[in-house]
Amino acid sequence: MKPAREPGDRFSPSKNFRSLTAADMRQFEAALSDVAQAFKALKQRYREIRQAQQHYEQLQQISQSDLPQPDLVRIQAELEQLELTLESRLVTWRSFREPFWQAVRFGGLGILLGWVLRGWAG
Repeated sequence: MKPAREPGDRFSPSKNFRSLTAADMRQFEAALSDVAQAFKALKQRYREIRQAQQHYEQLQQISQSDLPQPDLVRIQAELEQLELTLESRLVTWRSFREPFWQAVRFGGLGILLGWVLRGWAG
C-alpha cells in the first residue's frame, strides 16, 4: 500500500513521462492544437446557431402581427432561409458518416447473407 501524499509533496513524473521523445511531444502539441482549433470552431458555430435561433424567433413574432403582404412574404422567405441555416449547422456529414457506413456495411452483409441462404434453401 502506498503511503498517502503529504500536502507539500510535489508531483514527480513517472518513468513513462520522462521517456517521451521530442517527436512524441511535437505530436502531442499538434494534437492539442487541433483540439483547441476544433473547440474554437465549435464555439463559433454554437454562437451562430444561437443568434440564428434568436433572429428566427423574432421574425416569427413579427410574422404573426398584421403586416402588409409584401413584408410577410419577405419575412417568410427569411424564416425559410434561417431554417436551412440552422439545419445545415446542426446536421453535418460528419455526424452521419459513421452510422451511414455501418448501415451500408451491415445492410450489404444482410442482403448477401439472404441471397446465400435463399440459394441453399431453394
